Amino acid sequence: MVALSSLAKRVAQLEQEVALLKKQQAVPGSDTPNNPWVDKIFGTFANDPMFEEAMRLGREYSKSLDRKPKKRKLGTSSTRDFAKVPGLKF
Repeated sequence: MVALSSLAKRVAQLEQEVALLKKQQAVPGSDTPNNPWVDKIFGTFANDPMFEEAMRLGREYSKSLDRKPKKRKLGTSSTRDFAKVPGLKF
């Protein structure tokens, strides 16, 4: 029974500490469905040239990763392209 009462005391102490931590976390204006985080930061970087440059560089990098082959327009190849193929005559 000594171990059980000791365990009960420890659980009660932990519950108090958790309640205290929850109370410390509950800050007015915290993220709630009525006050999402995006509303807090919206417009923070408006008209900021450094932010605009960062976005431009990000788009440029993203486009550089695009591995899609470039489509050739029909009729752009010429007989010169095929002249290098051995055994092929026009």
